[in-house]
Amino acid sequence: MLFGDEHVRRYEETDGEVGHIWQNDAPVLILTTTGRKTGQPRKFALIYQEHEGDYVIVASKSGADSHPGWYLNLQADPEVGVQVGADKFTARARTASSAEKAELWPKMVKVWPSYDEYQEKTDRDIPVVVLERG
Repeated sequence: MLFGDEHVRRYEETDGEVGHIWQNDAPVLILTTTGRKTGQPRKFALIYQEHEGDYVIVASKSGADSHPGWYLNLQADPEVGVQVGADKFTARARTASSAEKAELWPKMVKVWPSYDEYQEKTDRDIPVVVLERG
C-alpha cells in the first residue's frame, strides 16, 4: 500500500496509473501547496471526490486535534497545483461553508467512512476543502 512521499512519487511517475485508485477503491489526487514557512512546494496524496466540476478533499489528519500542514499552507496561499490521474492544473482552494459542508461531508464519508470516526475523535471541526480549477 502506498503512503506519503512514496505515494506521490509513484503517482507522478505513472500519471496516476499507480496510486490514483487507493485503499478501498478511494480515488486520490496530488495536491501541491506552497510551504507557509519555507516557500517550497509541498505535495500530498489525498482522497477526493468530484462535485459540480470542482474537487473536494477533507483536512482530517486522521482526527488529530490540529489541522494538517497542507491545510495551513493553503490558508496562507490558496493557489495550489492539482493532479488527477494524468490531468495537471492549477486551482484555488477554499474552505467549504457550513451549508456546503453539510452537503459534501456525506459524499466524502461514502468514499472514506473513517471520516466520521475522525470527526468523533476530535473537538476540531474538520474542514472540507473545495478546489476550484483555475
